[in-house]
Amino acid sequence: MQRPEHELIRQSWRVVSRSPLEHGTVLFARLFDLEPDLLPLFQYNCRQFSSVEDCLSSPEFLDHIRKVMLVIDAAVTNVEDLSSLEEYLAGLGKKHRVVGVKLSSFSTVGESLLYMLEKCLGPAFTPAMRAAWSQLYGAVVQAMSRGWDNE
Repeated sequence: MQRPEHELIRQSWRVVSRSPLEHGTVLFARLFDLEPDLLPLFQYNCRQFSSVEDCLSSPEFLDHIRKVMLVIDAAVTNVEDLSSLEEYLAGLGKKHRVVGVKLSSFSTVGESLLYMLEKCLGPAFTPAMRAAWSQLYGAVVQAMSRGWDNE
């Protein structure tokens, strides 16, 4: 990606990162709307959540949201050189594979990310910004997918 795309990503992320938990919750609420089968993958202390609301308000899940937002933050920070995150992202992919996440679910996560950005930024979320984020997310997923390959 060239510099203008990097600037669009950074500029939009500055707005989102002011309240990461709030926006991360929007992302996951959308994800569970689009792919309800993912909800059972989230259980803590062997406790299944009875509803999406139950999951989204649990301290353990809020902690997961914080971690996801930190990964996005790391990708934004290293947008010029994502290869520096390569090993970390492949390890993250492997962790997701182990708990039963399918690689195909990451396209739904991508849709949910774009949805969250659009909700947060409104009209400021331009087609160019959407394209830049899609490209960044695609690169992150590509790196994470190596965690599925290395077995």
